[in-house]
Amino acid sequence: MSLGLHTTNFANKVLDHLRGGPAWSQPSGLYVKVHTGDPGAGTANASAVTTRSQATFAAAASGAIALTGTNPSWPMTATETISHVSVWDSSTSGNFLWSAALSAPKAVVNGDTLTLTSLGFSLAPLAA
Repeated sequence: MSLGLHTTNFANKVLDHLRGGPAWSQPSGLYVKVHTGDPGAGTANASAVTTRSQATFAAAASGAIALTGTNPSWPMTATETISHVSVWDSSTSGNFLWSAALSAPKAVVNGDTLTLTSLGFSLAPLAA
């Protein structure tokens, strides 16, 4: 799978909502998990850190959302290189919504704290 929207858990629900199908239940929160490679369907290449960190996004503007407030962070428990994130609708279990690659992989060691300083998501292109 390439990076981006998960069709079953996100894209199809939003599209069905737009066409007047079943209403999509809005997540009560968004949670980010870190990965050492492409997350695939959300669970591949998981970091040794299994905790998902809650992320808060600003209101959508120009078809995009971006992190706001306290940035998600993780106390690292192993030496590894974090290169991707996945976004979920629950702190445990739940539904995988989308994934993204970091702008640059980040090498970490046990005892480091990894903090995500930016994460955006957009629906594009937008018509003028």
